[in-house]
Amino acid sequence: MDKLREKPIPYGIWGKEDIEPSAREQMERAAQLSVSVMGALMPDAHTGYGLPIGGVLATKEAIIPYAVGVDIACRMRMTIFNVQPYILDQKKERFRRALEENTVFGTGGSGLAPVEHPVMDDPAWNELILAKKLKGEAARQLGTSGSGNHFVEFGVLKVQQEINGTDELQGEGSRTFGKIPPGIYLALLSHSGSRHLGFELANYYTDIAMNIHADLPKEYRHLAWLDMYGAGAEYWIAMNLAGRYASANHAVIHQRVAEAIGFEVLGGIENHHNFAWKETHQNEEVIVHRKGATPAGRGVYGVIPGTMMAPGFVVRGKGNPESLNSASHGAGRRMSRQSAYKRFEWPEVQQRLKDAGVDLLSGGLDEAPGAYKDIRKVMAEQADLVEIVAEFAPRVVKMDPDKTWRRRSEAIARDKSGNKDRRDKKDKRRS
Repeated sequence: MDKLREKPIPYGIWGKEDIEPSAREQMERAAQLSVSVMGALMPDAHTGYGLPIGGVLATKEAIIPYAVGVDIACRMRMTIFNVQPYILDQKKERFRRALEENTVFGTGGSGLAPVEHPVMDDPAWNELILAKKLKGEAARQLGTSGSGNHFVEFGVLKVQQEINGTDELQGEGSRTFGKIPPGIYLALLSHSGSRHLGFELANYYTDIAMNIHADLPKEYRHLAWLDMYGAGAEYWIAMNLAGRYASANHAVIHQRVAEAIGFEVLGGIENHHNFAWKETHQNEEVIVHRKGATPAGRGVYGVIPGTMMAPGFVVRGKGNPESLNSASHGAGRRMSRQSAYKRFEWPEVQQRLKDAGVDLLSGGLDEAPGAYKDIRKVMAEQADLVEIVAEFAPRVVKMDPDKTWRRRSEAIARDKSGNKDRRDKKDKRRS
């Protein structure tokens, strides 16, 4: 059987003018695979590995580990509190401390203390040899966040339409609980995934897929797939375990932070955006890969974040079949991380954040707001995919501090220490 089509299958594109050519080329290659049957490209799309970030791909009886991504089940979770957000200004130090003392960031981060959670008793840990080996580290990392664009933040949520949660799964990984009437609320929002567990599982099964399809051209290698009746069935178990682990990870973070601030929880929303689902489209059962794309079936709630400064949105899906019931997962990068480091300086970024009323506890210069597309334009470009039901404005933000943040923090500390020494010397001369 030929592994590549002569021409790519047709696929829908949203926000075409703001999608870089390299991301389009990646989507074209994915659409050439013999197992691909449908596809779509979201308005936040940018270049990744294999399938572009913001890519949606439906395959027949096959799954592509790198079309899910290395951070399996990277996801969003929002908790909404029964308190007006003006409390953020009144007791800002309380909220700063809640994040500083109850979150851990970084690629090798371990939890603050051992955590008991039912996910660690999941039978799938013992079904897979690799998962069994990774279980100890996964237990240590439960309740932590990664690096890059992962965050935990407080903000102001303006609910425009009632959020009607049922506490039932709306497709794997998507859940909304509580009924939230229109109004203004304090909310906690987090973004992270399955930590080192997902990374190891993704690369292990990608290596298997690459060996099976060793004859694929070099530029297609990260699109190597697994047969769902073979190794793909094992990957499916691994991916879903990582999905349950990622959900538990967010649950632990939110429980700790919620207990630290002590306000009543009204409800919440959670959804994966790096995952694969078994769905029916055009009367055909397919595997839908969403790599940096939010499930947007009719009536399904999701969270689409902006940046550390720009707003995020609670949305309700319209079930557009042309997008395979999908929407963007954020604003999308408009430049690489390396380019962001070259272009931005912390004093300028910090001033912009201050002017916007955002208190950044730590972060990376590669995550500067200017490194991303305009989220409002992205939302306008997908108005046929989702409707906005609430808007979230970040106020107290915690991310992984990169080397530029650490250098700047050390310089500020040295400057403060130097000023103190100089003041001490002046005081001694006066005495």
